[in-house]
Amino acid sequence: MEQDRDEKRRHTRVDFLTSILLRTKGSEILASGHSKDLSLKGVFVSTEEKLEKGTKIEVEIILSGGGNTIELFMEAVVARVEPHGMGIDFKTMDLDTYTHLKNIVLYNKQEQDEI
Repeated sequence: MEQDRDEKRRHTRVDFLTSILLRTKGSEILASGHSKDLSLKGVFVSTEEKLEKGTKIEVEIILSGGGNTIELFMEAVVARVEPHGMGIDFKTMDLDTYTHLKNIVLYNKQEQDEI
């Protein structure tokens, strides 16, 4: 099954640890945790809190370092729920968010390829 999931992925997925908030469309925080891995298509969030598969949410990815914090926002849906977290599929994001994500994935892919 793990191999089937990997074969379905068309986007590079990289190990990436940062804080994540999952909200309703209004702003109520439904869950929080940390990313395990990240791609341009989605993120796996390690969290004790669980939402139902298919739940529409807003994702906030909090990037900190270098003295400033960047917050990325996107609309998403819960794609799968596992004992240790949830797989989230991104549905829409603005161009700045896409650019940040693309740079994160490219940078971390290069780092992981060098290991």
